Amino acid sequence: MQLRDDFVAVSVPATSANLGPGFDSVGLALGLHDDVSVHATTGRTSVVVEGEGAGHVPEDEDNLVVRSLRLGLDRVGAPQVGIRMHCTNRIPHGRGLGSSASAIIAGLALARALVGDPEVLGADELLEIGTDVEGHPDNVAPAVLGGATVAWCERGRSGALRLDPPAIISPVAFVPDFELATSAARAALPSRVDHHDAAYNASRAALLAALLAGAGTGAGSLSLGAGSGAEGTGTGAGSPALPDAHALLMEATRDRLHQEYRRSAMPQSLALVDWLRDAGLAAVVSGAGPTVLSLETVPETVLVQARQAGWAVHRLDVDPHGVRQTRGRLAGSRG
Repeated sequence: MQLRDDFVAVSVPATSANLGPGFDSVGLALGLHDDVSVHATTGRTSVVVEGEGAGHVPEDEDNLVVRSLRLGLDRVGAPQVGIRMHCTNRIPHGRGLGSSASAIIAGLALARALVGDPEVLGADELLEIGTDVEGHPDNVAPAVLGGATVAWCERGRSGALRLDPPAIISPVAFVPDFELATSAARAALPSRVDHHDAAYNASRAALLAALLAGAGTGAGSLSLGAGSGAEGTGTGAGSPALPDAHALLMEATRDRLHQEYRRSAMPQSLALVDWLRDAGLAAVVSGAGPTVLSLETVPETVLVQARQAGWAVHRLDVDPHGVRQTRGRLAGSRG
């Protein structure tokens, strides 16, 4: 297979995983992007990094985007070439916003762009290869598909379902000035969990997926009170009142499987989660941390106090697209 383009570019979003109870499975694409361009050459590989990671990430063949690009070319039998790469990075590294998953998907998408064939390295392949490299699909899936995703793995194969979150999902990221390696965060987890805690999380994760799909956020979206004849409003005879969307979201973001176990590794983050939830906000640890994510709009007074405490605050949209090619013959196409 030949390369059809020699100058291509992609844009890939940051992601937040877990979202409380959805450990290693639920993710959200965020409106914060890394933009990467590649010029295929006959010379040596060189990488220029601006923004996040500048001066720290490798600027040669060891760069994760470069390694993923080469993996993608190998996957489709395309020739390897010299690479001149330019990265404009906005996703913080080591903060729980999916920077490694985004780099992997950027590299694979750049390989697809260089090949320029819509039949190769589609969304399913990006998800499968990206999960193989990353180790789990929770950040990879929203980086590929956009929106919210529920992802899983079975016998070496991965899958994902994309959801369109309702307007109540209005992410705000609280990013600290320190990093936390995912390996360190995972090392804090126990090898076994209590059955009651697993059941607790299963119910909240199911509720969270329903809310991310739009249930409970409008009339007619839920049916309560069997035999009452009332749907969606909860006002029929014998039907309980339907909790409002905010109350449902607060319940849906409770967790017993990972966040509390990680408190000693990132006490500031868990203290912020506690403070935000006490203030009535559906806050969670983003991925493995240490970033904290509120899934709903945060009052300005709270934002001011968080900034004064040293947190960088980002109001973010939900990214609906996932990775996008912005230059090359497949620009604007979806996998």
